[in-house]
Amino acid sequence: MKAFLRGADLSSLPEAEACGARFFDRDGREDDALRILARHGVDLVRLRLWHDPYSESGEPYGGGTCDLPCVTQMARRVRALGLDWMLSFHYSDFWVDPGKQTIPKAWRLFSPAELQQAVYDYTSAVLTALRAEGLSPAIVGVGNEITNGLLWPHGQVPHWENLVRFVGAGIRAVRETTPEAKVLLHLDNGGNAALYRDWFDHYFAQGGEDFDWIGLSYYPYWHGSLADLEGNLQALAARHGKSLLVTETSAGFTLEDYAAHEGLAGKPRRGMAATAERASAVPFPMTEEGQRRYLTELAARIRRTPDGLGRGFIWWEPAWIPVPGSGSGGTAGWAYAGEPGPGGNEWANQAWFDYEGRALPVLDTLPDL
Repeated sequence: MKAFLRGADLSSLPEAEACGARFFDRDGREDDALRILARHGVDLVRLRLWHDPYSESGEPYGGGTCDLPCVTQMARRVRALGLDWMLSFHYSDFWVDPGKQTIPKAWRLFSPAELQQAVYDYTSAVLTALRAEGLSPAIVGVGNEITNGLLWPHGQVPHWENLVRFVGAGIRAVRETTPEAKVLLHLDNGGNAALYRDWFDHYFAQGGEDFDWIGLSYYPYWHGSLADLEGNLQALAARHGKSLLVTETSAGFTLEDYAAHEGLAGKPRRGMAATAERASAVPFPMTEEGQRRYLTELAARIRRTPDGLGRGFIWWEPAWIPVPGSGSGGTAGWAYAGEPGPGGNEWANQAWFDYEGRALPVLDTLPDL
């Protein structure tokens, strides 16, 4: 891997393509989104993995329906372009984040000991299958935004003993099947240094397995200032001496609504992630130039992390443009997660392509970061 990574989470790209998304480079030439991004300097692709993103009747949950065949297909495309990739185990059948970490349907009746074994077996099976295809990832995220734990309620904070057991099972499976991969633990709220200090103090106090990288989500409209993020990166580098990767980030290029592009105009949907109210917390305007300036400043602050431990960033879903049928999930998916739905694409105004699929100026900045 390169010393400083310019990454992109492209988990929803196959679904968007299947729904008719088209992409155009800066010169107006139509091309595959992955090839466009690689040409402009993206060198790492992140892919999320859900355990069984289908209802009992076989209805796909949507949101990319990121099962192992989907991930394998994308990993093959990534490797064909000579890029590295990161696998993000969610240990759930659908979205997980600090507000929800739903146990896979197949594991719902498991005891904590059985869940620990299931995490190990599942992680090992997935990575073994990928190795057999010559597609082993360079980085493996054991859990996604596990600030409040995983596999709730058993592994939910403050049940640190179970949390550490579950994470440890995943780490051991990675070490045994893919020893060359870097193991990453990923929290949200990247500007909150006190949260990170407390979390990792608890983790190591419980005898947590060692790992390689710390991943941080940092969205400027939710997670404090860029100075807060930089301060946390510096504190983590000094305290733990591990590589640090901003594993999720984004900022908008417009505040124009995109419901009409999705065929959702006038219909209920989950709200835009970066609204005008939230945008007021971002130091750059929600314009194409503002988005470019945000990424330039973000990269500069990551690079200031001591000892070269600031390893780069991954932009969240830069190719998830608004097209009918490609949204955050269908009714079955959100019912599984216990949240209202269905939902459209909440991040389209933060992509690196406009609503018509045309590459934005931010891509011209990537090679120089």
